Amino acid sequence: MSTTPAQLSLELNVNQKRIRDVLRERYGTLPDGVTRWELDDAQANLVRSRFTGANRTLDPKVWTLEIGDTVLRREIHAAYGGQEQGGIITPRAIPDILVITSPESGARHGYDAFEGLQEDGSFLYTGEGQYGDQVFTRGNVALRDAAEAGRPIRLFTKQGTSVTYVGEFTTGDPAYTIREIPDSENARRKGIIFKLVPVVADIEALDPRPSAPTGDVRIASWMPPESSSYVVEAPVLLNDRVASRIEFALQADFGRWIEARGQTPRALSLASAGATIKPDLYVEETGWIVEAKKSPAREYVRTAIGQVLDYALLARNSGRAAVPAILLPSRPVPHLESLLSDLGIVLIVREGDGFSVID
Repeated sequence: MSTTPAQLSLELNVNQKRIRDVLRERYGTLPDGVTRWELDDAQANLVRSRFTGANRTLDPKVWTLEIGDTVLRREIHAAYGGQEQGGIITPRAIPDILVITSPESGARHGYDAFEGLQEDGSFLYTGEGQYGDQVFTRGNVALRDAAEAGRPIRLFTKQGTSVTYVGEFTTGDPAYTIREIPDSENARRKGIIFKLVPVVADIEALDPRPSAPTGDVRIASWMPPESSSYVVEAPVLLNDRVASRIEFALQADFGRWIEARGQTPRALSLASAGATIKPDLYVEETGWIVEAKKSPAREYVRTAIGQVLDYALLARNSGRAAVPAILLPSRPVPHLESLLSDLGIVLIVREGDGFSVID
């Protein structure tokens, strides 16, 4: 069986670049078309001989895995320690928190209800606890407090007894929400759903489905959104629920206004980095890609700017006409209107029973 630099880095507590330098010094560069070293026993022992010594065991433990490395889970525990069962590992040898996601095994305990890659590039991860309400103990506390404590979160996918390193993450905003999930006996209970956002990671590795190529676009019939179907994701419920109904009503009224003008509102799906991104509305005749917000306040307008510019670029990359547009219940401050104009973003605001287009 071959040995990889990743496995040796865990065994020897040595940065992989140093291991590859030794290999290139002795064996030269990899052949064309080969991207990773697969070492026989002699090659692995050569590396071991270069990095073993009387003082090696005294070196503090360092993180040595690189994005895309696949190793046995037991090799991680041999190097760093930590819990050998469960998905959240808090080794004593390093400050890092290791998190393992496995849709197949997680489904048995209700972890798959929300876990997965999200449209905004974040990854939702279900906390520990197979029975009853999940509570903030052990690994759940460590994840909740990771950002404040300055602890990197290392995310892995699981394949049998092996795990593949996806990259470094931190907690998002909010760091977690409480949602209803099933337990191992299918009883309903409260689950802790952590929001993890990448620092340096390959997020496409988190999508188990075949991904459409970036820039792929799909169009479907548009239906007015219904606020009654909205599920609140934030811990504070009432104000968010009321505000979101305002936003959904804004979208529905705008779509009907577009139809009354003889134009066609559509639903647009864009593929990017393993996620499917869906703008609020697309108008075929004008090419408007519309993002609606419940308020003209600065924080909402600035968020919408980033979203519609992202949408429009993805659509244009697919060869589809795309004009970024932001839909608001009223006009923002003049400075923000000027900013939208400078960026080539169409501003649409509610006016009486209709809407005004400020191009």
